[in-house]
Amino acid sequence: MKRLLHYLSGYKLESILGPLFKMLEASFELFVPLVVASMIDVGIKQNNTPYILRMGGLLILLGIIGLTCSLTAQYFAAKASVLTATSLRNDLFSHISHLSYTEIDTVGTSTLITRMTSDINQVQTGINMVLRLFLRSPFVVFGAMIMAFTVNVKAAMAFVVVIPLLSVVVFGILLISMPLYKKVQKQLDQVMLTTRENLMGVRVIRAFNRQKSETARFEEENGLLVRFQVFVGKISALLNPVTYIMINFAIIAVVWIGAFQVDAGIITQGKVVALVNYMSQILVELIKLANLIIIISKSVACMNRVDTIFQMEPSIKEKENAGADSSQDASAAKVVFDHVSFLYAGAKEESLSSIDFSVKKGETIGIIGGTGSGKSTVVNLIPRFYDVAAGRVMLDGMDVRDYPLDALREKIGIVPQKSVLFKGSLRENMQWGKKDASDEEIYHALDIAQAREFVDGKGKGLDLYIEQGGRNLSGGQKQRLTIARALVRKPEILILDDSASALDFATDARLRRAIKENTEGMTVFLVSQRAATIRGADQIFVLDDGKIAGKGTHKELLNHCDLYREICLSQLSKEEVEQDGR
Repeated sequence: MKRLLHYLSGYKLESILGPLFKMLEASFELFVPLVVASMIDVGIKQNNTPYILRMGGLLILLGIIGLTCSLTAQYFAAKASVLTATSLRNDLFSHISHLSYTEIDTVGTSTLITRMTSDINQVQTGINMVLRLFLRSPFVVFGAMIMAFTVNVKAAMAFVVVIPLLSVVVFGILLISMPLYKKVQKQLDQVMLTTRENLMGVRVIRAFNRQKSETARFEEENGLLVRFQVFVGKISALLNPVTYIMINFAIIAVVWIGAFQVDAGIITQGKVVALVNYMSQILVELIKLANLIIIISKSVACMNRVDTIFQMEPSIKEKENAGADSSQDASAAKVVFDHVSFLYAGAKEESLSSIDFSVKKGETIGIIGGTGSGKSTVVNLIPRFYDVAAGRVMLDGMDVRDYPLDALREKIGIVPQKSVLFKGSLRENMQWGKKDASDEEIYHALDIAQAREFVDGKGKGLDLYIEQGGRNLSGGQKQRLTIARALVRKPEILILDDSASALDFATDARLRRAIKENTEGMTVFLVSQRAATIRGADQIFVLDDGKIAGKGTHKELLNHCDLYREICLSQLSKEEVEQDGR
């Protein structure tokens, strides 16, 4: 909650004016029963019509003033809650964007989406209601009790008895319901995860005709959420009937005591009506307070969940003096893996073990191996998406951990396995690689990536509209555009992580030839499961179960690495393999 108070402190004026105007509204409301009592005891009893009209006008005036105060209070409360939630959401998004792959992998995308949307929306609602009711309701409750004592002490003793009992009920239910609301929100994460998986994998689900089983799985998760919500809802629902029963018994007691006192001439009928009105005010405010407590318990649970994300520190951090000693050895190898080992968070076994190699500037490196052999993990260590568990990754003779992250990643162009494009024009997507890239630079990159032909065929040039995720493009078109985006930057190191898997062999060959001819001095890493893609590389690293099973040229590996030869025989003809090995 300290974090939430910190954000609210930025809107002190709104946070003070909201409750203040609500207190003013409540103050005017407390005078209403006294005015009604006066109308009965003086106006009606004495049949004084002008007095009744004056008091009626006073009631209307109190109502107008109260409404004005209420609207003003709600404006300031809404403004404070919306601005606080906006700041909170912006900072949470910024914090998430600075988390490393390790934290994002651990928490999960669906959980982060829930924190950004549902949880913060619930916090916003809680702030709004607290500013409007948290001071007003107790003020009216205790104010009504004090006003009742000014009317008649004996009849007001019912207030003294019922208010502590109601407080015990309200706060007792609060203590029970708060842990349950945390459980509800946790199950909501699971429903979000199931929904996201189904929406993203809808083509696979239909291809395997698994609609019924996935629907059943969703209904099971959603049903569990409903059961949690119903259970906590039943507990919370006890508030209204219990408070109604207790207040109504208190009203009976007030009327009973008041009737005897009226009969004895101690108090008037108008004062009895005033006492009943004060008891009714307490009833209304306690119901509001009970509902407010439910909202607060939800909001506190949600804020705690949001705070857990804020408390997560990114595992990838810049050193305090990163880049201070930026002297680089021009004669050093471009990239060096010095006995590198790596372990994913929560994994029991290392994904990489003792990876050791050196790459010169301008070389083309092929990395091949079976699924899960660690190919992508190796190239993800170069831009420092993950930190090594042991050893060092060197770039231009300097440990990547000693670079400022911006400076390090500015040197590298990355094309990930999954082609990701963003909603907007083709030009805007290409300028992710270089903000001020000219049209000529973009077209040059498109030419190299073998994407110019289909872009021209669309007839809209760089103004071609890209839908979210590139849904209006084929898999091969998306891959070529992501390669072009990386080439626009003209990086020192280009990493192609299995980024031509959707291309036919002819296009793949033209792409590799164009990259080699137009990227002089650029160090290129080709990660692929296709032997044809990497066989022209200056060096090829064969990975097997996180270790280097062989390294060398295509010819050398055919003669000395059984695993590489086996991969080639599974993809190329035997005659072609034997000819390459001579």
